[in-house]
Amino acid sequence: MRHPYLPPPYPPPPERSAELRRRFAEEARSERPDLSALCLLIGAETDGSLDETGIDAAQAELDRLAGELPYRPGGPRAWAEAVRRLLGDRYGFHGTPGDYQRLESSLLHEVLRRRRGLPILLSVVWLEVARRAGAPVYGVALPGHFVVGFGTAAEQVLADPFDTGRVLTGPDAELLVVGATGTPLEPSMLEPAPPLEVVQRVLNNIRAWAAARPERSDVALRAVELALLIPSHPARLRYERGQLLVQRGEFMAGADELVAYADLIEVVDESAAGKVRQEARIARAKLN
Repeated sequence: MRHPYLPPPYPPPPERSAELRRRFAEEARSERPDLSALCLLIGAETDGSLDETGIDAAQAELDRLAGELPYRPGGPRAWAEAVRRLLGDRYGFHGTPGDYQRLESSLLHEVLRRRRGLPILLSVVWLEVARRAGAPVYGVALPGHFVVGFGTAAEQVLADPFDTGRVLTGPDAELLVVGATGTPLEPSMLEPAPPLEVVQRVLNNIRAWAAARPERSDVALRAVELALLIPSHPARLRYERGQLLVQRGEFMAGADELVAYADLIEVVDESAAGKVRQEARIARAKLN
């Protein structure tokens, strides 16, 4: 059922949302979390129009694209070029600055449909297609710009899916990092990003999109609550959830969450905990 006043996307009904969150938590805690499954569950929790048929269709599309890659084309560079030719050249997956303003750019099912998205979601497409085809592939979380790596540390080839999969030289990667941070590229920045780190960054992007649009605090709250289901999540997410609940008029629930966060941080920062408890008192006062 469409929400009577929220602009698209519309949230799923409560029963559907509860089931999606249960599956998300289960997958996030599994021995080998499935990146595409987690991203599609994020999509379904954010966009109520994505049903099980749509999730299955998105997985099938990733399978289909993988089936179009050549069989074992060669070393890391050959793999990078093969995926670029398929996804970048043939199917036109890429990104533009305008994609940063669209929530769809952070939802895997929409990125597959539009063939446009943020660097990290386009990288998820590259990763999932290449992985299915047997490529030695992984995500690389460069500061400010997510890319894809092929091969090993001894023979690593980077590709930028946002730029249609352009294969990056060493200077290219250095420029991306310097442009984002003003600091040089460090070897540690080139290490593979685990699936749950990728998922957390996807949710961070959704939260950032919603933070610039206070009328979409519903989207921010859903992203925070999914992020809280990921093992080893940042404690500050509890504070953010409390603030969002208060912002949405759920003063008692928000105050309770703020107090729970204050209890967590009191041992390391008593002063900060006191300020958060004051915020909780102010929130409860709004009920009067």
